[in-house]
Amino acid sequence: MTPLVSILIPAYNAGAWITPTLESALAQTHPRVEIIVIDDGSTDNTRRLAEDFRLRGVRVVAQPNRGAAAARNTALGLATGDYIQFLDADDLLDPGKISNQLALLAAASPGKVASCAWARFSTSPREEVFRPEPTWRDLSGFDFLELHYQGGWMMPPIAWLCPRALLTAVGPWREDLSLNDDGEYFCRVLLRSTGIIFCPRALAYYRSGVAGSLSQQNNAAALASLDRSIQATTRALIAHENAPRGRLAAANAWRRLAHDLYPTLPSEAAHAEQQALALGGSHLRVEGGRLVRATERIFGWRAAARLKRYRGSHPPR
Repeated sequence: MTPLVSILIPAYNAGAWITPTLESALAQTHPRVEIIVIDDGSTDNTRRLAEDFRLRGVRVVAQPNRGAAAARNTALGLATGDYIQFLDADDLLDPGKISNQLALLAAASPGKVASCAWARFSTSPREEVFRPEPTWRDLSGFDFLELHYQGGWMMPPIAWLCPRALLTAVGPWREDLSLNDDGEYFCRVLLRSTGIIFCPRALAYYRSGVAGSLSQQNNAAALASLDRSIQATTRALIAHENAPRGRLAAANAWRRLAHDLYPTLPSEAAHAEQQALALGGSHLRVEGGRLVRATERIFGWRAAARLKRYRGSHPPR
């Protein structure tokens, strides 16, 4: 029997994007999908626009504002599909995304998850170029996370297609997290999975640079969430592989966080560096060109991070 795929969309004040997002979900070539939108207390026209799709089979459920993780948990509780596709309300799916991934998962052993090629975009996905990354291949869950913390390579939530049975075993999204809630959740998913199958023919479009988006926040609550999520993921890494390789991956996670926070938030960066040292230390370098690398080699990573931040805010003319 053809599997049913649940496309789960948390939406909060997404009126500017929800219509094309839903159109991309409805355009899937896979013949059996259910689409569930959770309006998370929007104060704009998100719910009204989503309601316009009810006659096309979209289910819309409203709840008080509790955050994206809570909206995803509500959607998971309502989902009846064999597979789960998470779709943020401003992202887009290529029509063949789900069908191409399902073709590979159908031939794989149980417990596998599928990833795909993805591109960032800000206005139109037609303007974007797909740039392969080291994680664009078949990997174990641990190998993916090791690469993620070593080189910053990632897969946004839209890129994955997961068996519902695996997600049930993993448990719900953590509703006490906001920033990096997806990083913590998919860490659990990947470590519990039997591996990742990369599907190059499946395409997804990840909207970046949206003003006010969660990923751009640096307030106290968001930073506390980020710290808790890294605590959780590094504990999971070490529990999965309590050996030098696991501790190094965890130390790299903390050192990468220190690089991202310094010099804007020096005390938080110092905390992250202390966590890395407690795990044995990390040799992760600040990402940048030759001048950044030379500065780090001579003066240390903090000087390199300051230079990178300065050059980022004062681009060459």
